[in-house]
Amino acid sequence: MSYLFRSPDPAFVPSAAPLPEGADPLLLAFRGQNLVHRESGLLAPTVAEAAAAGLVVEEVLPLGTLEGRAIAFASLPADTKLPDGYAASSLRRLMFTLEGSLVGAAALASQLAAFEEITRFCGGCGGPLVRKAGERAKRCERDDRDIYPQVAPCVIVLIHDGSRVVLARAPRLPAGMYALVAGFVEPGETLEDCVHREVKEEVGLEVGDLRYVASQPWPFPSQLMVGFFARYRGGDIVPDPSEIDDAAWFDIADLPMIPPPFSVARFLIDEYMRLAPKKEG
Repeated sequence: MSYLFRSPDPAFVPSAAPLPEGADPLLLAFRGQNLVHRESGLLAPTVAEAAAAGLVVEEVLPLGTLEGRAIAFASLPADTKLPDGYAASSLRRLMFTLEGSLVGAAALASQLAAFEEITRFCGGCGGPLVRKAGERAKRCERDDRDIYPQVAPCVIVLIHDGSRVVLARAPRLPAGMYALVAGFVEPGETLEDCVHREVKEEVGLEVGDLRYVASQPWPFPSQLMVGFFARYRGGDIVPDPSEIDDAAWFDIADLPMIPPPFSVARFLIDEYMRLAPKKEG
């Protein structure tokens, strides 16, 4: 099983506790939505290494520990000049190259860096927000209100019927790739309600026998993907043209291009292939 779906990850331990005195933590710095990294060798420098290279970081915030070593994050202005030997790349692309638990740490850092950027001032009164020590939170003293990072729950569903599964192609996917039906949970809706609604809206099918399988934080920008298996109950596939370019049944022995292994979509597909009844003959 991929480390993304173990709970908890033994190597990365998130924590908002202050960094140890005198520590030189690994640094995950984001310029906008892009991770600043070294172009060769270990992608994440330490704070001291980044400073020595000329990367200006005004504030370093605690992220936790990675394999027992302190790790921190920073949110950099969009116009931050990068020193020689450094680049800024999308986390989505770097997921293919980041090692082990650094992916999980970078996913959290990405969401926290975005939170820092959008919570400089209170959305109610416009006053400045202050950081709450030891918490992932900001506080508005004037409104007596705490603000926490927002997480948007989404369901992602593998619809199955024996040895065949429904795969759908959304416009945002790379050419030729098919994935799973997915969508955001609406206010007042249970996860199960959302599965039924999204499946009906996106591909026109009825499902039942829902089974939770796995979840994954997806930092683009702040989703929590909640993965289900759902058994086909009836209906013909009718894709919603506003969201789906194509959807079809595929035999698990003959699948098109599917999402990469670090995604919960791929995990659901691989897990169903492992568990599904094989077609005879």
